Amino acid sequence: MHVLVTGSAGFVGKELVKALSSSGYQVSEFDIFDGDISQTGTLDKFLRAGINHVIHLAGKVFIPDSWKDPYSFYLINFMGTANVLEFCRKSGAGITFISSNVYGYPRYLPVDENHILQPNNPYTHSKVVAEHLCTFYRDEFKIPVTIFRPFNIFGPGQQPPFLIPEIINAAVNKNEKVIKVRDLKPKRDYIFIDDFISALILSVKGPKDIYNIGSGRSFSVEEVIQCVLEITNSLKGFSSEGIERNNEISDIYANIEKAKVALGWNPKYSFSEGISKCVEFVMLNNK
Repeated sequence: MHVLVTGSAGFVGKELVKALSSSGYQVSEFDIFDGDISQTGTLDKFLRAGINHVIHLAGKVFIPDSWKDPYSFYLINFMGTANVLEFCRKSGAGITFISSNVYGYPRYLPVDENHILQPNNPYTHSKVVAEHLCTFYRDEFKIPVTIFRPFNIFGPGQQPPFLIPEIINAAVNKNEKVIKVRDLKPKRDYIFIDDFISALILSVKGPKDIYNIGSGRSFSVEEVIQCVLEITNSLKGFSSEGIERNNEISDIYANIEKAKVALGWNPKYSFSEGISKCVEFVMLNNK
């Protein structure tokens, strides 16, 4: 099969391209260097390439930035998805669309795929409307659609201002005496990048549906710091500014039974194993 990966130069995309190639797939790539995903017809150059499936990763993802420039998030995340779906309509390819953080403040835990969608920032709203577009194309144009709702993806090579690389960098930086964060309390479900990529590969041939991709448990910011300190053998202290983000969610984690049963997928890496790999990457690249 021939798979097109949008956002192929990003944190997940570059590792996904390697993994797909190693799994025997023919892979084509599209990223910001190749054109503007929000522009009509930008993928038409692939129409004669025999693409069977698109894994659509291209998008703007850092939630705090969506409050500063919401228009750019709607432009890239919604119109970019519209252009990918149009490509799929013309070519007959299926799509794996990546959404995230769409449940808002959870009404119950763990959150399953039937939970009401409650976007609480411009980023998540852009993803919800893009999901609706995907399901419309699925129903009206018979496009094979899989929607993944990953929780907090982390792994080697992820860069600040995301939380885990910021904490690791502070822990190993000899010039920083204390690890400072905005808020110690929020809890999130963290999924290691290799586990997410294994799910993405299964989505190419697996049953088309909507799936949560997470670990099934949550860790607070304080617990993340403590794990990093233990792995780095650091005695540094840490402090909180006590500043909550807009519409902060105190705790959320995924019910992942649907992906386990339908896709035969299971996360293999524990949180501490993932953090160890991230620390190893930072130490090797800081020499």
